Amino acid sequence: MSHTSGQAPVPPQPQPQPSVGSIAAHRPHAVAVPPVRSLDPDLDSDLDSYEDGTGPDAKGGELPQGRFLDRERSWLAFNERVLELAEDPSTPLLERANFLAIFASNLDEFFMVRVAGLKRRIATGVATRSASGLQPREVLELIWNRSRELMARHAACYQQDVAPALAEEGIHLIRWPDLTEKEQSRLFTLFRQQIFPVLTPLAVDPAHPFPYISGLSLNLAVVVRNPVSGHDHFARVKVPPLLSRFLEASPRRFVPLEDVIAAHLEELFPGMEVLAHHMFRVTRNEDLEVEEDDAENLLQALEKELLRRRFGPPVRLEVEESIDPYVLDLLVRELKISDAEVYPLPGPLDLTGLFGISALDRPELKYPKFVAGTHRDLAEVESASPPDIFAALRERDVLLHHPYDSFSTSVQAFLEQAAADPDVLAIKQTLYRTSGKSPIVDALIDAAESGKQVLVLVEIKARFDEQANIKWARKLEEAGCHVVYGLLGLKTHCKLSLVVRQEGDTLTRYSHVGTGNYHPKTARLYEDLGLLTANPQVGADLSDLFNRLSGYSRRENYRRLLVAPKSLRGGLVNRINKEITHHRTGRPAYIKIKVNSMVDEAVIDALYRASQAGVPVDVWVRGICALRPGVPGLSENVRVRSVLGRFLEHSRVFAFGNGGEPEVWIGSADMMHRNLDRRIEALVRVTDPGHRAALNRLLETGMSDSTSSWHLGPDGEWTRHATDADGQPLRNVQEMLIDGRRRRRGATT
Repeated sequence: MSHTSGQAPVPPQPQPQPSVGSIAAHRPHAVAVPPVRSLDPDLDSDLDSYEDGTGPDAKGGELPQGRFLDRERSWLAFNERVLELAEDPSTPLLERANFLAIFASNLDEFFMVRVAGLKRRIATGVATRSASGLQPREVLELIWNRSRELMARHAACYQQDVAPALAEEGIHLIRWPDLTEKEQSRLFTLFRQQIFPVLTPLAVDPAHPFPYISGLSLNLAVVVRNPVSGHDHFARVKVPPLLSRFLEASPRRFVPLEDVIAAHLEELFPGMEVLAHHMFRVTRNEDLEVEEDDAENLLQALEKELLRRRFGPPVRLEVEESIDPYVLDLLVRELKISDAEVYPLPGPLDLTGLFGISALDRPELKYPKFVAGTHRDLAEVESASPPDIFAALRERDVLLHHPYDSFSTSVQAFLEQAAADPDVLAIKQTLYRTSGKSPIVDALIDAAESGKQVLVLVEIKARFDEQANIKWARKLEEAGCHVVYGLLGLKTHCKLSLVVRQEGDTLTRYSHVGTGNYHPKTARLYEDLGLLTANPQVGADLSDLFNRLSGYSRRENYRRLLVAPKSLRGGLVNRINKEITHHRTGRPAYIKIKVNSMVDEAVIDALYRASQAGVPVDVWVRGICALRPGVPGLSENVRVRSVLGRFLEHSRVFAFGNGGEPEVWIGSADMMHRNLDRRIEALVRVTDPGHRAALNRLLETGMSDSTSSWHLGPDGEWTRHATDADGQPLRNVQEMLIDGRRRRRGATT
């Protein structure tokens, strides 16, 4: 099945880009099981143009114009792949509901960040033609048109497919008129006791200006008539965001909260005649802008900007398709929004509420439960005591693959053991995102309170986690940790942990370099890799890097690390170019990359040149991809695949044939401008031959034609390959890894 409107393959001569395409985004929701935060490929505010392929990293002649796919169109295609999982009847039913919620949440974040950023740049006159050749206004129209199509398809999937299928399984998502009298009576009692007290109707008249509508809030536009004067009035009622979105009228029969409020509007407007009510929802610009160079105190500046973000300009208005034209005109006029930004949809609006439904305790309607076990190199087979991780690392490096390997008995245990060990002198740690009640933070606080030197680099600008990270930063400071916020102008995105331990007369450094956040909850949902090692070179590199982050070190060269923004892009491009040399001299050469996003034009151009030279290039990308594979004369040796499923594919791996001496790197960096130019990112070289072989097998499995995945074509179309020629399901890479861990655990037992 195709995923975006077509773009022509790149011809030998430059050709204009078409201007039709699509887009989407995500945000966390409080439910029993935390939703995957973004099946979303990372969003950023890169809108830079890339002129040609003749820059400092270029090798060879000029590459053709039109060689880059539009990143916004590619983002929409990604969210369409999420939608396909919801539409797929072979996906477990409550997981389909979950994917519907993820799609909606993804689209929210996309509008809050990407669309808002594009509109801001157009308004200020700083937006330039995109690398794909589209003008900013063309990109915006592409977004409006394609997102409208996808939102309609999303609503139809819920209305016509998932909701009826849930009803067949005894989970009824119904509207107020479908309730029995007994159910309505029960909900009326609930309304009077728990809902009515927190509602605040806001009138609009000469004495009451149009109220501020907060971003992503669900609202009722109410029209009432004064029976004395005969005048009609408009009022707005906000649906309380802290109450459950779907209320259980009776066992397994759920009705939207807004329906319950709407059925009792006369309680809010006594003495008035309620003529009509309509649901609407506004999305606002919620991206942050902090001029760090001008901010004496980054913490205070960020808190002020968080307050400003609540009042960002609107970028999307969702309304029920039955809305009265008069009410719609009023909303459009008061919100100062264009007709192109209005999205009429069948109710209910805001299907992120399905996160709560997908968390229902119906295991037969979900993916089979999987509980990760302790990595075999850390497991104490003959003892019930926790493993001595330092002793294990003195024997060998440990390559972790989450969620198949337990995070709590590896990375978390590593830091908890370090905090409790009297021989540990210092712990240095980066924190980009972590959980609400974080055992990682608790371990760092315990270490500081026991007298250890603890340095924590907290990235307080992690999008949508800013407030939580400010709280963690203050809590860590109060416990005696040294807390720093990294370098001005750069986000610290690398995933690093360093433990310094006194062992006899020497100091030994133990390190962890990962691809994912130190977040125990998402470690059960995100696919990530991590290297635990006592290797002195890695330890020395991490010491140097932490000194750079906390002090004034200007070291740029490392032993086993590539670090952005100085050496990471150049280091990868150099290795890509070396594969060309190996291939031309008859030595083994290949390039295999697994990332969340492939957008950086310099890296893509290097891959094009490798393909032109005959080097096979495989790219496994979860989300955005601006690289065109399979174009004759340009990229016929490039294959691009995407895998989506029960876990969020989040690891980043870079493998090179290197003339028969394979080289493999893992780390935190995606191939995007912001990662390579405006973040501290780190990749570590994996040296253990068994680990390199395992990572190569993982990449080969993900790229195999016998693995279920989406294939990207030269025109930008994604095609799903889920069954073979006989209609049999292709193998699922995530289920294969789960089965492998279960078999290994059974064999160990």
